[in-house]
Amino acid sequence: MSHHLRIARPVSNLTKSQIMYCAGLDLSVIGGFLDHEGFDGVMLGHVGTSYHFEFTHCRSHPVMPSPTNEDLAIFYIELPSEWQASCKKMLSAGFNEVNSFNPYWANNGRTFQDHDGYRVVLVNSGWRPC
Repeated sequence: MSHHLRIARPVSNLTKSQIMYCAGLDLSVIGGFLDHEGFDGVMLGHVGTSYHFEFTHCRSHPVMPSPTNEDLAIFYIELPSEWQASCKKMLSAGFNEVNSFNPYWANNGRTFQDHDGYRVVLVNSGWRPC
């Protein structure tokens, strides 16, 4: 059975997060809502894939993001040329490259952090089950 994964995160600036993730990861807006019981949100992903990000902001009681260095969204990109281009897009989109807390990610990819401290790892290989 296949399931769809939604990664939901509160953000400090909905518009900035949307712009960064769309530009850095080539994501598109696939849904959103305004003032749904005090929450605004945007869903970013690719139509037909089995995951998407949901970024939210509460109008009345904003929740400040509090990610740790090990809260990661990891993308496996097998082709070296595609991986290098993706890393450049992340930097151009405003992500900062940071040192990985876990050295495994530094040995196998590059780690980027957004304006709220959320981290994205781009791994230069295909994903294979253990």
